[in-house]
Amino acid sequence: MVVISLIVVIATIALVSYRTAITRSQEAVLKEDLFRMRDAIDQYYADKATYPPSLDALVTEGYLRSIPEDPFTESSSTWQTILADFDPGNPAAQGIYDVKSGTDAAALNGTPYSEW
Repeated sequence: MVVISLIVVIATIALVSYRTAITRSQEAVLKEDLFRMRDAIDQYYADKATYPPSLDALVTEGYLRSIPEDPFTESSSTWQTILADFDPGNPAAQGIYDVKSGTDAAALNGTPYSEW
């Protein structure tokens, strides 16, 4: 009975560690995806002096090979886009300024992924 109890305790600890490792890897993928998409948006703006009208424009113009999947929603269509503030001096510059995750889950450190 003692041996079985020890096996259950060790298995529980291993399972918790495994789940935490999976979440950490998803967080790392999310950070990398956000960095790459934000970098592509910045490159697009530097080249064209306007923000992209959609994330698909980054793909069609060759700044990204494809829109990455959000690791938490497992979809490439759930990204939340933030439009640039309207500039009356340059109305063409309005477009996607930033991108965030579409999930409402919280990270291991307690911050929502949608605020990264």
